[in-house]
Amino acid sequence: MKIVGLTGGIGSGKTTVAKMFSELDVPVYIADVEAKKLTNTSKVIRRKLIKLLGEEAYSEDGLNRIYVANKIFNDKNLLNAVNEIIHPKVAAHFKKWVAKQNADYVIKEAAILFENGGYKDCDTVILVTAPKSVRIKRIMARDKASKSEIEQRINNQWSDAKKEKLADIIIENIDLSATKKRVAEIHKTLR
Repeated sequence: MKIVGLTGGIGSGKTTVAKMFSELDVPVYIADVEAKKLTNTSKVIRRKLIKLLGEEAYSEDGLNRIYVANKIFNDKNLLNAVNEIIHPKVAAHFKKWVAKQNADYVIKEAAILFENGGYKDCDTVILVTAPKSVRIKRIMARDKASKSEIEQRINNQWSDAKKEKLADIIIENIDLSATKKRVAEIHKTLR
């Protein structure tokens, strides 16, 4: 079974593209969703994050996302340390998930597939791109975040130019109907 990585910068529309593959009956693993579940269910992750970030990292509802985000997005060393705690657990969970699938290929959607080296475990990598202005507009509408907060998040990720050098397939996601057509073409090729 082929493993197809799907990645793109924040606001590029990678989740939208993942849904398009899912509608074609392709099994899709959304790494960020699974990571969020694991941060709330794994006692090992919880213990390590509290040790790293303090008791405030968790509330009775689970991970205190606002507190953690404020700590890690201003400190690359902390961000890397958090990733080193969470990503191995997500990778192990993904392997178990793949073993249960029955398809020609599966999609692993991950925002930092290149940054964390996860692309090396993929047979093919699809990069979703969109102009920065479009991405900012999408994120402002989705997250109700300020432009400066969004630019800070974008700056914590690799540029599209850097990612394009490692990607096998690029989808420019500006027009949804064109993107859907491109996904159908890629699906046909991958099968």
